[in-house]
Amino acid sequence: MADDPIWLQPTRPSRADALRNRELILETAQRLFAAHGVESVSMSAIAEAAEVGKGTLYRHFANKTDLCLALLDQQQRDLQERTLQRLRQNDDPEANLRWFLREALTFVWHNLPLLLVGAPEAHLMHTAAHAWWHQTVRGLLARLGVKQHLDYAADALYIMLEAHTVQFQRQRRACTLDELVAGIHALLEGFLNGR
Repeated sequence: MADDPIWLQPTRPSRADALRNRELILETAQRLFAAHGVESVSMSAIAEAAEVGKGTLYRHFANKTDLCLALLDQQQRDLQERTLQRLRQNDDPEANLRWFLREALTFVWHNLPLLLVGAPEAHLMHTAAHAWWHQTVRGLLARLGVKQHLDYAADALYIMLEAHTVQFQRQRRACTLDELVAGIHALLEGFLNGR
C-alpha cells in the first residue's frame, strides 16, 4: 500500500479570489444540501445563494456531481490520513482491517446523499479512492494469510462499502450503521475461517 493519499479531485493552485469563491460555493452548497437535500438543490440555486455568477460556479464545478465530489474530498483525505497513521502505528492486520471497514462504512453512511448524486462515475467504485480502499482491504487480507480467492474476498468486502449497497441495506432492510458493521465483520470472519 502506498503511503501517499489519493485524492478524489486533483489539487491545483488558484488565485486568491478564485479560492475564496470556490470555498464560498462549497460552504453554500453544504448549507443548502443540509437544509433541502442534495437532489432538491439546483446549481442555479447554489449560485444565487452564494451571490456568484453561474459562470463562476461552472468554472469551478462542471456539474453537481463535481461539486459533491469536492465536498467529499476533505473527508476522504482525512480518512486516508487516519488510516495511514493507524497502519504505521498498529501492526495487527485483523484489528486494522476491522477498524478500516468500520471507518469506511461510517464515511459512506454519513455521505450517502453526496455519493449517490449524478452519473455512475461519481460513485466511489469509479474513483481513485476506490482503488485505494480496495488496495487497503486486499493488502490487509493478504497480511492475514487469505490466499484462496484473495481478490474475491477483497471485492466482496469492498462491495459492502459501495454507496448503493449501503443505501439498499439502510432503506430496504432498515439496517443501522452498527448492524452493517457487524455484518461486514461477520463476512470478514468467514474469509478468515476459510484461510
